[in-house]
Amino acid sequence: MPTPVFLTIDTELMWRHHADGHDIDTIVERSLEPAGVGIGYQLEMMARHGLKGVFFVDPMPALIYGLDPIKRVVGAILEAGQDVQLHLHPNWTGANREDRSVATQSFELADYSFAEQCELIAGAADLLTAAGAPDPMAFRAGSYAASDDTIAALSELQFIYDSSHNGSEHPWPSALSLDARQIAPVEHRGVIEVPVTLIEDRPDHLRHFQICALSSTEMRAALDHAVREHHGAVTIVGHGFELANRCGTRPNAVHVRRFEQLCGMLAERAAALPTAHFADRPRLALDNDDQPLGPSVVRTGLRQAEQLWSNLVAERAA
Repeated sequence: MPTPVFLTIDTELMWRHHADGHDIDTIVERSLEPAGVGIGYQLEMMARHGLKGVFFVDPMPALIYGLDPIKRVVGAILEAGQDVQLHLHPNWTGANREDRSVATQSFELADYSFAEQCELIAGAADLLTAAGAPDPMAFRAGSYAASDDTIAALSELQFIYDSSHNGSEHPWPSALSLDARQIAPVEHRGVIEVPVTLIEDRPDHLRHFQICALSSTEMRAALDHAVREHHGAVTIVGHGFELANRCGTRPNAVHVRRFEQLCGMLAERAAALPTAHFADRPRLALDNDDQPLGPSVVRTGLRQAEQLWSNLVAERAA
């Protein structure tokens, strides 16, 4: 059985740009289309390589900036034939345009009660569908900050999938009662949990499969490990903004190259690692004993050197 791959992109207006006092047009540009390597570029690369992508869209900034920015990004994703699912950063519920220095609400969804999470998730789903998306069936908490109350709320609201468990951020803010090394899809309290894929970059230290976190060499090794070990799924994380520098003013050449190489790897391995939409409800093998790729001094050392270059050179503002 092939191993399905969820190539996920967390799609959100960045709190950093809001807090810095930028106007909404600048916030949208630097969050969603920074330096020409944002959502539009990522959609183009997926299309070029015949890949399916899942875009977890956070509609909560619409509470203060209106639905138009969310409608535009949802429309672009759907027009490209890709999957829109629900993302949620709850701190936007306490935001306003006048005082941008702090949020009056917690940034972490796991800080909220079951009843509060039900209300937040239901409200966010309504905003997302108002922006033109189909009813979401999959969810990821902002900062991976889901608790078992989150899963109970999702079950109550008839979601099928969650993809918040990230063992490299466990037990906080990724606070589900699953083992940190859980990477195989598993039924958890009435919802199918599809954890973020991990590697062990050094003994007893986990690192998640995110475009800005792993080198191309580590990504390739993780994908081949998943095929070799017949993993239940591979879940990759990206963001609409992470192929640009932190200011959103120029491309980060290291991250752009990784994303392009990742798309090529997935295209080459399409038979064994087909990309999937949650909306397709792909068949998933549950309860596999999948284990992260083991550590390699060479792979980790090469990535650390590459990351140093990225931080010193590619992250400079224009």
